[in-house]
Amino acid sequence: MSNTRFATAIHIMILLSKDSQRWHTSDWLAASININPAMVRKELINLKKAGLVESRLGKDGGVRMGKNAEEISVAEIYQAIKSSEILGKKNQHPNPICTIGKDINKNLDALFSETDDLVSQFLKSKKLSDFSDQFE
Repeated sequence: MSNTRFATAIHIMILLSKDSQRWHTSDWLAASININPAMVRKELINLKKAGLVESRLGKDGGVRMGKNAEEISVAEIYQAIKSSEILGKKNQHPNPICTIGKDINKNLDALFSETDDLVSQFLKSKKLSDFSDQFE
């Protein structure tokens, strides 16, 4: 549950929003975050699939904003990189004869889904531009 993917993605998006028309390299982005550029590229793939960034190849290539920061909710960034439930993983192989084990994952599905919906609703009310403005 302690992964930094969301923090990395929002860091990338804030950096891009500060100079939204300039093409930025993954090396430049990684230097600000202090991580390996390969990790940045991994998140950029997801952000691009979501239409939040655009990229181009070549000597003058890189990535830049795909939309205005005012149009992007923090929930869109969260959804772009989300790979697991916010509360963690379910039990892989609970005992099917146990009164708890036989139904735990079904009940956890409902709990995880409801929690994820609450987080997404909260993040929808936050715009990237508002969050980015904290870093003037």
